[in-house]
Amino acid sequence: MERLFLVHVLFTMCWAVPQDLSGKMFTFPKKSDSDHVGLIPKEENYPSVTVCLRYFTDVKRAFSIFSMATPTSTNDFLLFKESNGDMELHVRYVGSTFTGLPDEQNMWMALCGSWDSVTGLSQVWINGKPSARKIGYTAGSVLNGKPIIILGQEQDCYGGNFDKGQSFIGQLTDVHMWNHVLSPCEIQRFTSDLDFTPGNVLNWRSLEYTINGHVVLENKQTPCQE
Repeated sequence: MERLFLVHVLFTMCWAVPQDLSGKMFTFPKKSDSDHVGLIPKEENYPSVTVCLRYFTDVKRAFSIFSMATPTSTNDFLLFKESNGDMELHVRYVGSTFTGLPDEQNMWMALCGSWDSVTGLSQVWINGKPSARKIGYTAGSVLNGKPIIILGQEQDCYGGNFDKGQSFIGQLTDVHMWNHVLSPCEIQRFTSDLDFTPGNVLNWRSLEYTINGHVVLENKQTPCQE
């Protein structure tokens, strides 16, 4: 009975209070149309957005990295990797494609994506290298509505309808989200794992989340020091 209980905790786990996940990572070990992590934000209305995280994968097909949906938009803020290595950032109904950025398998990649409501411009950064700034969702808008934020899957409807062919396989860590655009200096500090201001919407050091299906929370793997 105790063993069955532990298996149940592994496959469906919910934390009611924020957890400090410093030094931890979520491992998504297999292709799936159900396994995911749900993140619970501290805010619900976003005049602008920045999301930063680190991911590690050997997957070459397309996959979702960060998916936020609201009742009026399934791609309210989506970071999506294409099979050709391009990175896509969708804000509401508008998607921008960014090319020529670092793209490596089996390496930790630091990814940041932002949308500025003042200008309407979107941009991504990978391993500290910035993309061109491109037109995103309408300037002067606010992303509002109760969000559902998911790691490991793309939402094709509000909170579900996942596609196995777009699932993430690998590790995710250091997920932060802000309701403003980070400066280039702050993004560089995140990339270099220096002291930076944690996200005020999602904070990896104080995170509320749910694990659904076969996703493992474990210590982040680092190279041995001689």
